[in-house]
Order: sequence, then structure tokens, then C-alpha cells
Amino acid sequence: MNDLRIALLNASGDENTPKNFRRELDAELVEFDVHETVPDTHDFDAAVVTGSRSSVYWDEAWIDALKEWVRTAVERGMAVLGVCFGHQVLADALGGRVEDMGEYEIGYREVESRDESLLLDDEPMTVFTTHSDAVTELPPGAVQTAENDYGVHGFRVNNAFGVQFHPEYDMETARVVAGGKDLPDDRIERVLDDITEENYTKACEAKTLFGRFTAFVRGNGPSASAARPAPSAESD
Repeated sequence: MNDLRIALLNASGDENTPKNFRRELDAELVEFDVHETVPDTHDFDAAVVTGSRSSVYWDEAWIDALKEWVRTAVERGMAVLGVCFGHQVLADALGGRVEDMGEYEIGYREVESRDESLLLDDEPMTVFTTHSDAVTELPPGAVQTAENDYGVHGFRVNNAFGVQFHPEYDMETARVVAGGKDLPDDRIERVLDDITEENYTKACEAKTLFGRFTAFVRGNGPSASAARPAPSAESD
């Protein structure tokens, strides 16, 4: 059995999302569709919050419940990784601000990163992006770890990490997501044309953050995790 047990808080409603995270994370993933329920415990080594078609500022009960669960997890010292919507959930839950950009960033883009992240190299990266909301104010005590001309692409608060881009995407997912956006046809065509083996190979460098996250959890996770009981059959 894997030595890490991570809660995958799936907000996407997309069947590709769990598959992508299962491929990238070296851990036992306990999956929750957060549109239906959040875990009734924080008895995990870490948590990952996925992307979503929703906005964190919408007045919906499941979003409020998710933010409350994440806030408590961070307060307890749990390592949390938020991706896209998950990045925005972290920011909002911890006292930052998320707003509508009034435009859409989508496709392979370059992001500048900083070594304060622990998860990212201190150099430009090619990543796949798809979002129309952005973190416009960091939570108190947060350190910005990545950015581009669209704004904040990463931050860290203690054991919590957020990235705006999608390091988990494969080419198939990128094509499906881009093709489903309500954007002008010519723009969608340009994005689809840009989903090439060359760009995907470049973007794969950002996938190293998953290994660094699990290494961080193994070396720096809450001491209580070592004493947690073994998962029951029902937890899978």
C-alpha cells in the first residue's frame, strides 16, 4: 500500500480529471466529488483541490463547504495543493481575493516562477492555462511564486501551494477543454493548433511539481499523519 493517503477534492465534473491526477501523483488518492460532499474528516496526509467550471465567488453551498474544509486543513498544518480553481479556493479561503478577469487566458503560455515555491524551478516554464478568474490579492502571509502578464500563477502559504495553470493535463484533456470553450471559433482554432507534441513536451517540465509536492508531504507533513489509522475498505 502506498505510504501517502491524499484526498482528491474533485470540483471539475470531468471524468478526465481523476485519471490525470492518478497518473501524476505517487500516492493513494481518496476521491470526493465536492459538488456532492466534502470529507467528514481531515485524516489525510495531504489534499489536492482540482479545477472547475465554477467561480469561487459564486453563492453556492458546495463552494462554501469546500472553502471551509480547505481553511481548516491549512490551519491544522495539512499540505494542500490547489490547481486552477483549487488555487483560487486556497486564496479565497485564506483571506485573499479572486475576481473575474474580464478576459480569458487559454492555451500554452509562458510563466515566470520563483524558487520560493519549493515546487517550481526558478526559471520560465511553458504551461497549459484555461481560466477567466484570477487571484488579485494574495492571502495574508502568502508568497507569490509564479506570474505572467495575466497575473498571479502561483503562491505559497506555509504548507499550502496554489498554481493557476494545469500541470496535470495531457494533450487529450487540453483539446477537449479548449474545444468546449465559448470563445470565437478562430481563437479556439489557434489554441487547438498550438496543442502539439513540442509544446506538450515543454509543459511536461511543470509536472515535476507533483513529485516535489509528495516529497514535501513525506518530509514535512503533519506529524499526526504518521499515527493515523490504516484506511478502511469503505474509504476507497
